[in-house]
Amino acid sequence: MLVVINFGSQLAHLIARRVRELGVYSEIVPSDISAKKLALMSPSGIILSGGPSSVYEKGAPALDDAIFDLGIPVLGICYGLQLIGKRFGKVKNHAIKEYGKAMLAVKKTGKLLNTLGKEEQVWMSHGDAITSLDKDFQIIGSTDSCSVAAVENTKQNIYGVQFHPEVVHTKKGKQILKNFVFGICKSKKDFNISDLKEKIITEIREEVGDEEVLMATSGGVDSTVAAALLHEAIGERLHCVFIDHGLIRKNEKKEVDTAYKRYMKFEHYHSLDASSIFLQKLKGVSDPEQKRKIIGHTFIEVFEKKARELKNKHPNITFLGQGTIYPDRIESAQPSKNASKIKSHHNLTLPEKMDLKIIEPLKEFYKDNVRQMGTLLNIPSSLLDRHPFPGPGLAIRILGEITPRRISILQEADAIFIHELKDSGYYAKTWQALAALLPVKTVGVMGDSRTYEYMISLRAVTSVDAMTADWAKLPHSLLEKISTRIVNEVKGVNRVVYDITQKPPGTIEYE
Repeated sequence: MLVVINFGSQLAHLIARRVRELGVYSEIVPSDISAKKLALMSPSGIILSGGPSSVYEKGAPALDDAIFDLGIPVLGICYGLQLIGKRFGKVKNHAIKEYGKAMLAVKKTGKLLNTLGKEEQVWMSHGDAITSLDKDFQIIGSTDSCSVAAVENTKQNIYGVQFHPEVVHTKKGKQILKNFVFGICKSKKDFNISDLKEKIITEIREEVGDEEVLMATSGGVDSTVAAALLHEAIGERLHCVFIDHGLIRKNEKKEVDTAYKRYMKFEHYHSLDASSIFLQKLKGVSDPEQKRKIIGHTFIEVFEKKARELKNKHPNITFLGQGTIYPDRIESAQPSKNASKIKSHHNLTLPEKMDLKIIEPLKEFYKDNVRQMGTLLNIPSSLLDRHPFPGPGLAIRILGEITPRRISILQEADAIFIHELKDSGYYAKTWQALAALLPVKTVGVMGDSRTYEYMISLRAVTSVDAMTADWAKLPHSLLEKISTRIVNEVKGVNRVVYDITQKPPGTIEYE
């Protein structure tokens, strides 16, 4: 087993997932864990995560220095490396900040960078940097603006990198973690997702007992796999409810209804059209966080009404199932006392308003693991391969006020974009693709007339887990075809742009 000490990084769970992908069980513990308590866990290795703080800030999370004396291999990542630097050298605010791609010059492969080339692409996200270290440390990697980007101290078994090996955009990141987990820590493989499937199903049966579960489903990958796990565990004692809030994609309701009734064969599936209620409450609202909250609270109201109706018929309904996965939780609330909140997520407000016990089968999963689980559950690929779609739907892809006309415009533009991606084969090559309607109008010429219409922004990204993402390099000819179709076929649009922003610094969605 490996332990990941969390210093508030949005990527702490991703580190743990990467270790599990190597076949080794991992656990996340808080930054204030004592060396004594950590020793009782008997880990084969310790990873110090990144974090949003500076090591010298007042109140910044610290590490029990006695952990370095346990004789257990330690790997510091980003903030974790800076903690090592603070303990064994000096750390200062760096004049040049590094965010995104950088090239690592490998000075010495050693144990940590074993099998890496002389130059490797890495992913940076830091403002501080180490300026000096004790003599037992060797600098084994640097970038143009960071002289101490990778270090190792074989005498004390302490290693560190300033970049993030856990993200996919550090090309050899998995190899670095593999070198640490197996080459340095000598860990044994003891984890696989097949075992996890049976473990979750067993846990669901034990927790639910003879009771029944109510679940709101969007028809997306997460809620579909969570529902399938629950269905496998308790069968017809699962009740699924799909709510159309009027902000879904074109023909979405029909597709979801067909999937759950025909393909999934769920005994209790209920589909509601509540679009008029949501749109009335969103009228005149432009602030993105306010839109999310309105959708969340209205969702609760509509869902609670249906829940009461179903509970009258099925009094044994005592659980609320959710398809929440870890990125939802980590970007919706502070996963530790040191983490920064990014956005609210309406699913997470449901338990506060309902007299039901929550059950989240996928709460520690990332999207790639969710799809792997779905394959084990024999869910059709047509459902598993769907791109992620946010709970608030098109509300966070229409910047500014939500109106029926803007929804219609975006639905049509998005449908064209997705159709052309699928037709060209690029839908399967991208993690997520979407169209967004920008709240500005631009001048155009159609025929011999001057137009003043909306602008559509297209966004397609590549990723594995949504914690980081790069913009998809779609062929110019494909973008031209999509743009031409949208401008010609969608009334109200005269300009199309393509978003080439990475995450970070941008997010995948617009609001």
